[in-house]
Amino acid sequence: MIAALAGFGLAATGLGAAAASNAAERLPGSAPAAVPAAAQAAAETYEWGNVEIVGGGFVPGIVYSEAQQGLVYARTDVGGAYRRDPGSTRWVPLLDHVGWTDWGHSGVLSIAPDPSDASRVYAVVGSYTNGWDPNNGAVLRSADKGETWTRTDLPFKVGGNMPGRGMGERLTVDPNDPDTLYLGTESGNGLWRSTNAGATWAKVASFPNPGNYVADPDDTGDYLTSNQGVLWVKYDAAGAAAGSPSRTIYVGVADKENNLYRSTDAGATWQRVAGQPTGFVPHKAVLDTAGGQLYLATSDTGGPYDGAKGDVWRMDTGTGTWTNISPVPSTSPDAYFGYSGLTIDRQDPDTIMVVSQISWYPDIQIYRSTDRGATWSPIWEWAGYPARTLRYSLDHSGAPWLDFGKQAAPPEASPKLGWMTESFEIDPFDSDDFLYGTGATVYGGENLTAWDTGGTVRIGVRAQGIEETAVQDLAAPPGDVDLISGMYDIGGFVHDDVTRVPGSFQYTQPYQTGVLGVDFAQEKPATMVRVGNSEAAGGHLGVSTSSGGSWWAGQEPAGVTGPGTVAVNADGSRILWSPAGAGVHVSTTLGSSWTASSGVPAGARVEADRSDPQRFYAVAAGTFYRSTDGGTTFTASPATGLPTGDVNFGAVPGRAGEIFLAGSEDGSAYGLWRSTDGGTTFTRAPGVDEADAVGFGRAAPGASHPAVYVSAKVGGVRGLFRSDDGGSTWVRINDAEHQFAWTGKTLTGDPDVWGRVYVGTNGRGIVMGDATGNPPSPSPTPTVSPSPTTSPSPTGPTSSPSPTATASPTPSDPGTPDPDAGCTARFTVVNTWGTGFQGQVTVTNGSTAPVDPWRAGWRFGEGIQLSNGWGATVTQSGTAVTAAAPSWSPKLAPGQSATVGFTATMPAGRTPSASAFTLNDTTCGAP
Repeated sequence: MIAALAGFGLAATGLGAAAASNAAERLPGSAPAAVPAAAQAAAETYEWGNVEIVGGGFVPGIVYSEAQQGLVYARTDVGGAYRRDPGSTRWVPLLDHVGWTDWGHSGVLSIAPDPSDASRVYAVVGSYTNGWDPNNGAVLRSADKGETWTRTDLPFKVGGNMPGRGMGERLTVDPNDPDTLYLGTESGNGLWRSTNAGATWAKVASFPNPGNYVADPDDTGDYLTSNQGVLWVKYDAAGAAAGSPSRTIYVGVADKENNLYRSTDAGATWQRVAGQPTGFVPHKAVLDTAGGQLYLATSDTGGPYDGAKGDVWRMDTGTGTWTNISPVPSTSPDAYFGYSGLTIDRQDPDTIMVVSQISWYPDIQIYRSTDRGATWSPIWEWAGYPARTLRYSLDHSGAPWLDFGKQAAPPEASPKLGWMTESFEIDPFDSDDFLYGTGATVYGGENLTAWDTGGTVRIGVRAQGIEETAVQDLAAPPGDVDLISGMYDIGGFVHDDVTRVPGSFQYTQPYQTGVLGVDFAQEKPATMVRVGNSEAAGGHLGVSTSSGGSWWAGQEPAGVTGPGTVAVNADGSRILWSPAGAGVHVSTTLGSSWTASSGVPAGARVEADRSDPQRFYAVAAGTFYRSTDGGTTFTASPATGLPTGDVNFGAVPGRAGEIFLAGSEDGSAYGLWRSTDGGTTFTRAPGVDEADAVGFGRAAPGASHPAVYVSAKVGGVRGLFRSDDGGSTWVRINDAEHQFAWTGKTLTGDPDVWGRVYVGTNGRGIVMGDATGNPPSPSPTPTVSPSPTTSPSPTGPTSSPSPTATASPTPSDPGTPDPDAGCTARFTVVNTWGTGFQGQVTVTNGSTAPVDPWRAGWRFGEGIQLSNGWGATVTQSGTAVTAAAPSWSPKLAPGQSATVGFTATMPAGRTPSASAFTLNDTTCGAP
């Protein structure tokens, strides 16, 4: 329902439960409708939520309502906007209606609750001002706290994920006349105004300065070249009649020499404010209308990733007098950060706070003043390097992964107070309540004024309900583990329970800044692999044989420059890896050695058959490749007409040789294809116009074929779909209110729960859907039997035979427990093969004092030689083995354990053995 708005050339589009965003993209009725492919299928409703991670991305803006206590909004740069209601401890997502074609509207540049009407809220949306986002931005307006929205399209782009996105707020509502809103824009578009509650907008022609600050005008990637524009608007309602626009308005601009303007005639004319500070960008402003003070927090860049100098200023609005009130002035030799996160206590306006927007080492600094900036106290102080005196405690149990598996190494804490902290806000109704955003979460607390009496400010995770990860891959093994995930920035997780945050950060060895691929062995799901970006050499591949409880870094073929894709075969005996910089390789030793595969091009995307351990598959440039000898050799399929660009494909669990392939959006073939003969032939799925991601889950009750899930366009409708009959019919399982922007990267069903699907998003985390209706009544569907494939004769043995994992780790004889021992140790054999084995040693500190740094030791049996180790720095001299604590986990507290994993070779016929265990030279007893 789109109507042109006279005079402005803009459009208003209704969004939300009460109005369809686009009739062509919404199926009729409240329940999802079945889409015909070859035959008709039943339909049922779905319940949508998230796999619990809590946070995971940058929260650049938090805004409390001034109209209702306890009501607060948060905006993210890629994951939409959220609301937290009075009395609640969880955030509610507000922009899940954003769909496939307007995905950029999940980036929120600014959010503005009406200060006089708690029901009304506004947001300006759009992700990029360059060519990455094909659409212009928009202003969304809601009269029900964001439950439903109406959209006004803007005639320019908006950069919710561009440099400078933490400054603001750019969108504001006049407290004196709530029909009047101002919007500061980027890219030279200037200042805009609405006088009808956001329905239409016009440029303020009299505003003289659209800004000129650019992060890097020479950036060839066209990301840092945008003018960061008009940054924020503040109103002084004094002197205006109720219902009339505020006469005095202040506007901040990204211009280091001319950064502050004022109007005293309700925006008719504007003047540069005299005496203003120059040389910096004004990130934040606070106006104390009662005290007549305007405060500015400035930095030498627009952030959010950088900023090395800055100042905090106070202007007396009556006299125009400026005072530099910086806790650490930019001229000080101790200055190494800019300022942001400026806030005021509305219950006590003499109290203001400000944050060092970027201060990586040892942490950010938060400053508090109770005398309008005359004096400051920091949240931490040096107490003789590396010791620090803290005015706070930090409880991260709400998201234990925030320490990224690292122990504190003074002066650095783990986790830190934050980084990229652009928004620190005090509840305008309660001086004790506060929230602030970081690059990974939202922190907050409820006893802020304890700071003023020498108490400890208690800070904890307050991001529950916010899910803001960019998910790259998902895998759902059968059994105890629910889900394995890979994602940008924070690596990913192994979820034993998708409704609970994992109890620790698991991807420490190797640590990867982004995990781009994950897989597991279908028949032995405790064996898992992951590939990701690594700042350290040799850290692109991680391997686990303990269901993700511990990992080690695999060796790498020569020339590896990036993660590529990875697959592990059905029984866990082989890993196939297609890394960047090297060709496709196969390992029969859990990643400790590699053999180049033949017949398959470098860079091919690889997957494993879920039933036949000898079958691997690959695809590149529209050609499908098959291996029936465990990845040693590949042959090209004669199949034609497949997509030539990015594809997503997978083999169906329990059905050897059955494959579904989805892709691609590059102008070539685009849709969904199925093979039942190991990739020799493919048939295009009827009725599926486009498909981008495909996955599999538990079969419906009474059905023989696993459920197939796709992110696709079926019958002309974009959405998420499920088939319970091998792709003959499809049912749409989402609706217009649950589109989650772009969902084309990855999805998978749950192998243990019919109807459950996990969907990777680009900023809304891992979305989980559960069928709430009755399963469809299955109708007989003929099953096509795969054509028999002749396996070639096996090649000669590799240098290391394939390991055969035992059903469960086999512990050594523990002996007799010694309750007085200062430590205990247990040796466990995990896997064995003819001339080698995988094992682990777990040592426990049984004393009453910490061991720091810890060092474990033991002796191998004669002839056993260490191959590689993980969880510590493992070395061998003769039969003696030493495992020195890693830098990220050097201390063992009383009662704490450390596990060291390794692989080793041994003479044929020898039994794995280890003895004489020690912890820092203290002999260990049996547990």
